[in-house]
Amino acid sequence: MRNIVLIGFMGTGKSTVGRRLAQALSWNFVDTDAEIGDVTELSVSEIFRRYGETRFRSEESIVVTRLAQTEEIVIATGGGTVLNPINWEVLAQNGIIVSLYAPLEVILQRIGHKNDRPLLRSSPEEIKTLFLERQPFYGKADFTIDTTIRSIDEVVSEILAQLGRMAIHEFTRKD
Repeated sequence: MRNIVLIGFMGTGKSTVGRRLAQALSWNFVDTDAEIGDVTELSVSEIFRRYGETRFRSEESIVVTRLAQTEEIVIATGGGTVLNPINWEVLAQNGIIVSLYAPLEVILQRIGHKNDRPLLRSSPEEIKTLFLERQPFYGKADFTIDTTIRSIDEVVSEILAQLGRMAIHEFTRKD
């Protein structure tokens, strides 16, 4: 069985949904930002502050490459993980990519201006630009789930239903 990789902008519910989805599947769950923190013994904010985004993205690629080689895990990625084509490639080789979506207004209501999210320290215009720039990357996912008005359990149920449809399609496909 392949991995399930959750992508999307910050605040779309990747970590929360990922934990619940992993529980439903009896799989392990890994949040790449938390994993980077475990490996480096620094928070994401601390890495950004001390070393900058380039260093963080380098650590992120190392973690993503290692995780992509495992099986039966749900991976919640950071919002910028899939901007790197190499990260996308390694995650897609052994994973179903699921994009979680919510409009920017909803995201900002959910997360406000939390200090633990370095990229949210930008102006509202810069956050909007970042959101819009990333949407084409998220749009490459195997499928997208809108988390705007769904509960966590509803999002998990929809992911499982989509995975079931994919499995049936794959099973019945004629080569």
